[in-house]
Amino acid sequence: MTSGPPGWPARVPPPGVAGWEQAATSWLLDQCPADYRGYAAWRRHPVALAWVTVRHLQAELAAMRGAWRDVRPELGPLLPTGSLGDVLEALTAEGLRLRAALRAAEMMLEALSVRAPISKR
Repeated sequence: MTSGPPGWPARVPPPGVAGWEQAATSWLLDQCPADYRGYAAWRRHPVALAWVTVRHLQAELAAMRGAWRDVRPELGPLLPTGSLGDVLEALTAEGLRLRAALRAAEMMLEALSVRAPISKR
């Protein structure tokens, strides 16, 4: 498989390669809650799916940053001694994963927007 630009998901062919939109749709759905698979509109309109996926990932990243900020005072006293580091490590890893997924979703939105322009606010 031909690889896309840096930050592009490995399992999604780059724009212009046959089948890239179907692979992008599948990847985008994987970034969203499972219930999103029940909406036919997301498969019919990949640009709309990319748009909502970016928003979803932005919200998840904001929640993860809030959790990082609040974990010590809110959860720290409830955890067994010495376990806060494990939680912080998991929050850090998930934050990095979300940041990479958001960047990839933004790239897909941009690529899909070339084909089907959306209004910019």
